[in-house]
Amino acid sequence: MLNQEELEQLAPAESIFPSPIPVQCVSSDEYMPPPQTEKQREFEARVKEYGAELAKKQGLSRRLFFQSAAGMAAAFVAMNETYGPMYMVSRAEAATPEMANERAKALKSQFIMDMHTHFLRDDTPIKTFVAQRATVGKLGWNLSLNEKEQTIDDLKFPNYFKEIYLDSDTKVGCISGSYSVDPAYSFLTNDMKYAAREKINKEAGTRRSYSHAIFTPGHPGWLDKVEEEQARLKPDSWKGYTIGDNTNKHLSKWPFRLDDEKVMYPFYEKLVKWSRDNPSLKNVCIHKGLFPPEIEKKFPHLLEYSDVRDVGKAAKDWPQLNFVIYHSGWRWTGPNAPKSAWEHFEKTGRIEWVTDLADIPAKYGVKNVYGDLGQLFAWTTTANPRLGAAVMGTLIKGLGSSNVVWGTDAVWTGAPQWQIEALRRLEIPEDMQKKYGYKPLGTADGPVKNAIFGGNNARLYNVSPKQQAEIVVDRVAQIKETYEQEGPGRTNMAYGFVAKKA
Repeated sequence: MLNQEELEQLAPAESIFPSPIPVQCVSSDEYMPPPQTEKQREFEARVKEYGAELAKKQGLSRRLFFQSAAGMAAAFVAMNETYGPMYMVSRAEAATPEMANERAKALKSQFIMDMHTHFLRDDTPIKTFVAQRATVGKLGWNLSLNEKEQTIDDLKFPNYFKEIYLDSDTKVGCISGSYSVDPAYSFLTNDMKYAAREKINKEAGTRRSYSHAIFTPGHPGWLDKVEEEQARLKPDSWKGYTIGDNTNKHLSKWPFRLDDEKVMYPFYEKLVKWSRDNPSLKNVCIHKGLFPPEIEKKFPHLLEYSDVRDVGKAAKDWPQLNFVIYHSGWRWTGPNAPKSAWEHFEKTGRIEWVTDLADIPAKYGVKNVYGDLGQLFAWTTTANPRLGAAVMGTLIKGLGSSNVVWGTDAVWTGAPQWQIEALRRLEIPEDMQKKYGYKPLGTADGPVKNAIFGGNNARLYNVSPKQQAEIVVDRVAQIKETYEQEGPGRTNMAYGFVAKKA
């Protein structure tokens, strides 16, 4: 978590212009977001201009226009004109609702399985989001925030369901969590994730929702707790934070390494046994990365637990398991990250810790290491799309397109539809393909993107084609159809933090 001094430099993400694509980088309170760059300011100006122009021509308010498929297309036109041609979109699509709607309809049934989503418990003590929103309203930055008392409801279950299942093309979501030595600061308890999963699936009549259970190596009796919760909650997979306490790092007493034979290997033995009845329990989901230099200065002893140096040996020793590395191990490098990360890549051809992860299959001779895109894809897409292309190219080149998996870290970044559209439209520029040996990403529903969006996660979690077909016509699908006709539409809001504008 950020301290008070750091929080004073931030504003809630709801305060930025509600473009279909965020106009500056959004973070949870795990790290400081960078200030809006010159290019992002250029993009914001363009998207506002196009919104006003095209909305007027289509007889809509700018808000309603940006909720439409044509409005989303307009945002990507603005991205291309700001950063260079990265996204497959045309001005004609933005100007012609029929064309935009036809494309959206054609992709509506695409199977998208987001295995990295979050919301906050009803009794959460994490109130920094609320305080920041109230401050922004009082200062006049976003007057709409003065219209009602600010609550944290936007980050709780009802809005989570709306953002994930109604405001995006996501078909399946995994409810993830966090961990703190102080239980109150965990986003959700394992019991809460289980209850939410069951509620969604009961409403849907299908398997729309999956859930992690958090494991905490080193805690007294932790393996006994794993045994008890496995029997009672039947999680779809287990997730751990090698850093120990990610929320309150000063409380972190039990960081761990994945290749610690004494601590972790007995746990892996249990997963192998349990996976005979439930194959998805082969998936060891691990939070890595997001460990900026300012945090390293405060907690230098935690650095070795945040990077990916412990992944290779564990994966080689346990070929029966899958090691799914959240955020693909991406290292956040501080407020100057958009510039420094790109300069580092141009100079070395490497992305800190992400390239290290991508190197593991060749270095260790393994095929059971996976890279999750949570935060990483969202951040690079908004900060520097060429860096986003480099991320995709690096992961696919090293891990294979079969081992890159879809996760968005929503709802911190709002409804995940803009991230879905970004990947659907993104292509690695030809100059980068030639220079770095990257392969093309292909069409929105081509084999590479279909694998990343849902095919790989479906294989990891044993979701059959029959189950995928049932989801398209279940009760949630029916609710979504009604919502699209009669509901208020996507807000285009994000719910984390952004740096205050100068």
